[in-house]
Amino acid sequence: MKLPNINIKNKRATFDFEILDSYKAGIVLTGTEIKSIRLGKASLVDSFCYFANGELWIKNMYIAEYFYGTYNNHTARRERKLLLEKKELVKLERQIKESGLTIIPSKLFIDEKGHAKVMIALAKGKKSYDKRQSIKEREDKRQMDRMFKK
Repeated sequence: MKLPNINIKNKRATFDFEILDSYKAGIVLTGTEIKSIRLGKASLVDSFCYFANGELWIKNMYIAEYFYGTYNNHTARRERKLLLEKKELVKLERQIKESGLTIIPSKLFIDEKGHAKVMIALAKGKKSYDKRQSIKEREDKRQMDRMFKK
């Protein structure tokens, strides 16, 4: 049985934030949630992670309701627990409390074993002039690519 190649990215993450470090985390899901993810019906836009009682949670992650789900169907934007090793959780919580960093989900995918995983990133918010610089670099790269293809 071939597993579907699901790779859902948060495109705003690299535009709005400067990525400092990234981690692979498991996610606690219900039955209809994993089925919707396997169909590619999920989004990471406007989602973020936070700590509560020493546990890492993801908020505002959208997973569409499963079409064939009955009364057991899930809520689309519920909070979901993320699974990391204890030392990683302690390190992340310490870094967030020390400075103005945040944790954002950057990618949602299904691994070789069929488990849903989230790539989370320790990030620092960009200022507006940093965003303009990113746009300028991207446009310059496109223009250089066009010149070399001729």
